[in-house]
Amino acid sequence: MKRIDTGLPDVFLIEPRKFGDSRGYFFESFNQRVFDELSGTRMAFVQDNQSRSARGVLRGLHYQLRQAQGKLIRVLEGAIHDVAVDLRRDSATFGQSASFVLSAENNLMAWIPPGFGHGFLGLQEGTTVLYKATDFYAPAHERTLLWNDPALGLKWPLELVGGRDKVIISDKDLAGKPLAQAEVYDRDPAAGSPAR
Repeated sequence: MKRIDTGLPDVFLIEPRKFGDSRGYFFESFNQRVFDELSGTRMAFVQDNQSRSARGVLRGLHYQLRQAQGKLIRVLEGAIHDVAVDLRRDSATFGQSASFVLSAENNLMAWIPPGFGHGFLGLQEGTTVLYKATDFYAPAHERTLLWNDPALGLKWPLELVGGRDKVIISDKDLAGKPLAQAEVYDRDPAAGSPAR
């Protein structure tokens, strides 16, 4: 497996080594020892989640204020435009983002540590996303950052799904808070620090 750095120091992509022949292909999609080496830390994953989205579905930007989740994300079918936003107030990259395309074709995986908001836009019909999480889902602590907050400067490729009118967003995500009003992490939750 190979690490590919993004615009945020703590967010990176993993490119698996893929073996293929006339029968099909094989690759190792997760190896704890290799992940620890690539990330420089030891994260235990406790929950796997899977979602299926139509083309144009936008999910996020989600995070949990307590029980912050690190997420290792991969696409089984289709493709997504994936986004991570640093919500650690004491971070040098607070409010900054990274984005990338994950697809069943490129087999890339994204590591998004605790302390980041996460969301994605489904680029193809029947897009299936699987992610491993480092803590359990805690609905009481779930928060949503507004996906189109101008302060974030996110460049969602809406033209790839037919434009803004074709984007499908849940009421919960439409009610997300802009960064200036959002509850964020006063310290890095990966270090066991409390959130505000």
